Formats: sequence, C-alpha cells, structure tokens
Amino acid sequence: MAFELPTLPYSKTALGAKGMCEETLDLHYGKHHQAYVTALNGFVEKDPSLQGKSLEEIIKATASAGGPVFNNAGQHWNHILFWQNMSPTGGKLPPKLEAKITSDLGGVSAFKDAFKAAGISQFGSGWAWLVLGSDGKLKVTKTPNGSNPLATGEGKVLLGCDVWEHSYYLDFRNRRPDYLQNWLDNLANYEYAEAQL
Repeated sequence: MAFELPTLPYSKTALGAKGMCEETLDLHYGKHHQAYVTALNGFVEKDPSLQGKSLEEIIKATASAGGPVFNNAGQHWNHILFWQNMSPTGGKLPPKLEAKITSDLGGVSAFKDAFKAAGISQFGSGWAWLVLGSDGKLKVTKTPNGSNPLATGEGKVLLGCDVWEHSYYLDFRNRRPDYLQNWLDNLANYEYAEAQL
C-alpha cells in the first residue's frame, strides 16, 4: 500500500495569524512534503525488501546506510509529526507538561532557550526536537537533514520543529531565531506533546 500525504489538522489559512502564512503552508505541505511521499513510494515500488514495511520499519532499516530512501522516509515521518505539532491555538503549555519541563529542563524559559539554540545551531537543514529519553527525562536535541530521534534512538518525540529554510523563509526571511521563537510562543501544540508523555 502506497504512503500518502496526511490530512492537515487545520486549514491552510489557520496559522496565518500565528506567523505561518498560507503560501508557506501550501508550498511546504503541498510541494515539499508531497515530493517526499512521491519519492518514497517510487523507491518502495522498485525494492521488494521495502514492500509491506511500515514507515517506522523503513526508517530503522535504512538509518545506518542513509541515502535517498532514508531521507525521504525520514522527512515523511518528520512532517507527519510537524503538522500535528502546530495549532491555531498553539503556544499554551498545559500544567502536566509544564511541570515536567520545569523538573527536567530547569523551567519553561530554559527549555525554550535550549530548543531555540538547538534549532539555530543546526547548520544548514534539519530539525530541533523535544524528546522523552529512555531514562524518563525530557531532553532537547537536533538532527540534520531528514534524520530524527526514531533513527538515532534518542527517545520518544514530543515536539519537532523543521528548521529547513522552506519552513520560514516567506514569513521570516533568513531570521531563523525569530521563526523558532515565534514557533515556540505561538504555534507549538503543547497539548499534543503532553498527550505523548
């Protein structure tokens, strides 16, 4: 069965007032994400060893080798999460997650600083993540290109923010720090993150 572009959990105009315009969302979702899905389906069609495997199984099976199958599978997985990690009512931390962030990361401000630093310091393209480690503690991490904590084994993803330029260039030009601050303050779906705990 072919992989498909997921349905967005909001309209393409829903995030405009929060700092992600319809054109950004349309290009990112309808062009970039669709291209990863199309490419991945092409690879699966040509490789019987990939057929019948879940997206997660493909990512884990190809992570060590890297290459185009891994890149497209990883980006498809990352973006499925990314769309869920944003909300038109984003930016509000629910009590349970806030308490966990305070306990594990030294407070909301320290978490946001660490998350922003991870995204800013990711050279070129990549992702910033909030994950629940195998030790039960939250941590902030980053991955290059299409990689993710599923591939690296760093823990269960609660939040992931895309720091590829196509995520923010129309809205923030080359100001990645401003995009990340806005994402954390206005777009991040912390209710979704809390539900993953």
